[in-house]
Amino acid sequence: MPIVYGLAALFWVVLLAAEFAVLVPVAIAVALLGGFGLGLYRFFQTAWRTLIVTGVDGPSPVPRPAPGPPDAAYPHYLLFQVWRDAWSLERHTVPWCVTQARWAISTLTDTLLRAPLGLVLFPVWLGLCGGIALGAVPLAVAALAFGVATALMAGAGLAVWSVCVVVLGAVERVWMAYRRILIACPHAGCYRRFALPEYACPNCEERHSRLVPGRLGAFRHVCRCGTRLPTTILLGRFRLGAYCPHCHRRLPGRIGRARVEPLPFVGGPAAGKTTLMFLAVRALRASAAGAHGRAEFVEARDARAYAGAIAELDRGERLAKTGPELPVATMLDLTLPAAHRILYLFDPAGELHTGATHVERLRYLDHGEALLFVIDPFALPELRLALSTDERRLVQEATATSDEDPADTLQRLLAELRSRDDQGRQRRIAVVVTKADVLRRTSAGRGLDGDARGWLEGLGLGNTIRTLERTAGEVRYFASGLDSPPSALADLFGWAAGLPLGAQADPAFDDRPTTDELREPWPIAGRPAEQIPSGHRFGRRALLASLTVLGPVTMILFGLSVYARFR
Repeated sequence: MPIVYGLAALFWVVLLAAEFAVLVPVAIAVALLGGFGLGLYRFFQTAWRTLIVTGVDGPSPVPRPAPGPPDAAYPHYLLFQVWRDAWSLERHTVPWCVTQARWAISTLTDTLLRAPLGLVLFPVWLGLCGGIALGAVPLAVAALAFGVATALMAGAGLAVWSVCVVVLGAVERVWMAYRRILIACPHAGCYRRFALPEYACPNCEERHSRLVPGRLGAFRHVCRCGTRLPTTILLGRFRLGAYCPHCHRRLPGRIGRARVEPLPFVGGPAAGKTTLMFLAVRALRASAAGAHGRAEFVEARDARAYAGAIAELDRGERLAKTGPELPVATMLDLTLPAAHRILYLFDPAGELHTGATHVERLRYLDHGEALLFVIDPFALPELRLALSTDERRLVQEATATSDEDPADTLQRLLAELRSRDDQGRQRRIAVVVTKADVLRRTSAGRGLDGDARGWLEGLGLGNTIRTLERTAGEVRYFASGLDSPPSALADLFGWAAGLPLGAQADPAFDDRPTTDELREPWPIAGRPAEQIPSGHRFGRRALLASLTVLGPVTMILFGLSVYARFR
């Protein structure tokens, strides 16, 4: 019996040696390749399921932006979501591989080490378990390769995105500087100047305060509702509804594409500012039509006020006195073949120019480069003394007159303008003598039409005129009345606004006021709110492609480098 036991022991040892020599390497290779292949299969299965999903909910959810400031828009995919997706792939692959490895080792142990087969199959078990454990090495290399592929894709994409952001931002700044675009608020109590309005989504009305090329997108931002919004004026941002970022009230359409030109009317009470403004608006509208352009009111209330005022003037009635509250600009969107302007016509009550504290509240004076100084000739002390009794009666019956000396009004205005950084320097000042139709019927009105500047100087306003001409780059003088030629008025106001208005009024012009939009509203285009933005979909497809192509290439290069090192 000892001999039998000895032979059996010898046979067992030889069998184990043969298994270690033949079966164990095969078992290790089979387990390693099987585990590696199964891990890759799981990874690509997870990648497909994660990166093909188009809904915001899925294996790797896309957080929906919260409503409210500063911007309810999706960030660029490559900044945040790509790393969430990569982490989701790791989170759904590595734990699964560990679980499967534990299950395989446990199953092999229960199957191959059960007595008495365990005495014979122990080497096979050891080889299979060793192969499963060694499979972690190529899987770790694969994970590193996929990480490198993700980083390469994200880095290349971010480089292209950064170039687009810089170029688009620079082009817009250069374009706005070339067009001398000014953006300001027309609303009472605000009058602030700013660089960028708030823009409202045309679908959900969510406000976007930083709709520029940046971390939320280069060409488009995607609102939380799914609507795509342009990031620059040249891409169509002006077609969105715009709002003041300070008082949050509506701004005129096309703001940012057309320069805002504030034109304040400065003059004492009853100086004729409102009448002058409406006559000028009528002249501008007719002249724009004659030049194959358009001049439309931004607000319906301005159109109604204009229609009512023109009807009263045509009936020979006096316009109602302007209220004492701070003025809201009458906004006129003016489009000519060669130029665009949004005119802010500020017509305050004359009482707001009769005290220094009142003038300080007119903050729209801070950022304009042109103004209209309105002079009531019958408020000039020397002219009043020169009128006869009959002429005074004529003036009282024909028009209301101001008690404010224009020289005093100008001094208060200049004192306020000097608080500006440019010391109140103006490019253009138009000095308008109103009520010229009545003035010509008096002896004092002789010489007014030929030389308004000389006429004013002859009435003791020489110092006032010289002060104005030191304040502005160019000063023009004009005598205005109800009978003033519309072309002359249009030419004066076009000059003040920096517009080439040389055309004659269109005789067939329809003067019925309208508020037609001179821009096509931005279309509601995008995707449902429950789906991810198209940029995220493209980014996920690019990530899947890079993992499919760059991942294996990186693994091959890594294997070749290891082989070359240890050969």
